[in-house]
Amino acid sequence: MSEEELHQWMIESFGPEQGEMAWQQLSSLPPEIREQLMSAPGGLPDPQEVHSLMDAFTTSGLSTMQDIDSMLDQGPINIKLASSIAHKMAQQNQKISSISAISGQQVRSAVSQANLWLDSIMEFNPPAGTVDVLTRDEWVSQALPRWAHFAAPVAKSMNQAMASVFSERLGGMMGGEITGMFAGPIPMPIPDDLKDPQKLMTILGNTTYAMQLGRAGGQLSSKILGGFDQGIALLPNPAGAMIPENIENYAQELNLSYTEVLEYLSLVEQAHARLFASVSWLMPQFDALIGKYARGITIDLDAMEEQLRQAEEMNPDSLAGAVDLSKVGMSDTPEQREALHSLENLMALVEGWVDTIVWRAGMAHIPHLNQLREMQRRERALGGPAEETFETLLGLQLKPKKMREAAELWETITLAEGQEGRDGRWSHPDLLPTLPEDALAAASAKDNQEARQLDQDLSQLLQSSSASSTSSAPSVSSASSAPPAASSTASAASTAEESVSGDEAKIDHQGSADMSAEDMSAEDNNPAGSKHEPKISGGIDWDAELDKLLASEGKSAADAIDAADDDSEAKKQNDSQKQNNQANNESGSDGQKSSDDDAENNENHEGDDDSQSQQ
Repeated sequence: MSEEELHQWMIESFGPEQGEMAWQQLSSLPPEIREQLMSAPGGLPDPQEVHSLMDAFTTSGLSTMQDIDSMLDQGPINIKLASSIAHKMAQQNQKISSISAISGQQVRSAVSQANLWLDSIMEFNPPAGTVDVLTRDEWVSQALPRWAHFAAPVAKSMNQAMASVFSERLGGMMGGEITGMFAGPIPMPIPDDLKDPQKLMTILGNTTYAMQLGRAGGQLSSKILGGFDQGIALLPNPAGAMIPENIENYAQELNLSYTEVLEYLSLVEQAHARLFASVSWLMPQFDALIGKYARGITIDLDAMEEQLRQAEEMNPDSLAGAVDLSKVGMSDTPEQREALHSLENLMALVEGWVDTIVWRAGMAHIPHLNQLREMQRRERALGGPAEETFETLLGLQLKPKKMREAAELWETITLAEGQEGRDGRWSHPDLLPTLPEDALAAASAKDNQEARQLDQDLSQLLQSSSASSTSSAPSVSSASSAPPAASSTASAASTAEESVSGDEAKIDHQGSADMSAEDMSAEDNNPAGSKHEPKISGGIDWDAELDKLLASEGKSAADAIDAADDDSEAKKQNDSQKQNNQANNESGSDGQKSSDDDAENNENHEGDDDSQSQQ
């Protein structure tokens, strides 16, 4: 960039008066320093970006030192600056600057219809008031203060860490104070009150975090569909809120009608609203857990120092990496991991309960209900813009990872206890089921008990099979001709052979063993050839179990099966021999009778011939 182009850029960025002052300051520098600054790799920002930044600082009240001191006294985040940036982004992106009467009435009608559907399938009443129908800009006004509330402990830790790193690790490079700053090649003298590195970095940290929060809010404003999209109550209206412009875009992405998507999202929003309005402890519990996690955040000072050294310019944009927790946050402490686990479980229970309610309320009314539910589950699992914002600002990966399991659990509880028992679980935190233990505990215990009983019965059958396989063929034959009580051993051996046959085993659709000890006993008492077959769990490795049971006898499962096959073959041969003997006896008797009949027939035939001759 030539000097003439740089001069013109200053005038466009700072105005005629301030631009000329900046140019004079640059011209007064030694030539080698001026050349070095002009060739800096950072380049120059667009004049419009400079205007936006200056406007944001003016709007946020940072024109004088008194304004700056007042800002520091208000907290670790410059809320005015964050709000100004978020509003500008929301206004630039939105197409609807105000809600029309038709659009508002359409949303309120869908919400009213959703409440009618919900009345019959849940115990909680709708909250007082009516749902808010918001533009993107209006959503920013309502949601940003809540975000700032959650982020305040993190921002405080960030500001302190940044000031500490700069004063203790980087301050030596500047002789203990800062004499000026540069925005690209532009020298910016600073007041004497800000030459203390620690104070200056506190201000920069405050401003940088505010800008990051503002940008996050502005980006979220184009994605948020309702007031409970993050699974918690962020807006002041307990009845919730809907953003029609974003809902319409969402319906177009899914290639579904706006009306159907609006009905579904109204169900989701009102289910959340009823839950949070009726369960007084729920939102304070979220507040406490998020606060516990945020207060426990520790900053990796080495990583922050690296980010500060990489910053090409000393301005909030260049310092953004130093306040990004995904880059400078340290590993979670045990207390944070406990808080995160509790948060994930609580959020999963909320989302799972809402999913169950929405399915029961909408299955008769919304044609693409299952597709919409699955889409939301995937978005929550992968992490949308809201989850990314939580991670960037709070270092919190807040995803309901067990939402699907929670929904199945609530459905099971509904079938077992009814909707009154299900919703009654929310009366106290101690009554809530815990994931995943409660969801699977009963079924797991039952399966384990049945599996142990089945293994015991199978062991007895295999022992009987082993004893039977060592006997001789005649003994098997005699057993087969014994009365039913004595033939139970052979029947048991046959049953054991059937048990290890995967082709003939009947497995239920859940893959769990349904055969009890009584069923096995009844099978033992059945005569051979009975069609009653045991149901065998698909979760047991039968070959391994057979090898274990027969290891003490020096046999394998294949040996046992071969022995049983040999035994069965010997029995078949013995039976075949008996049948042959019986057939021979019958054949001899039939042969004698046949000879007598032939002699008689011959005599009759000769008599007939004599009669014909006489005639």
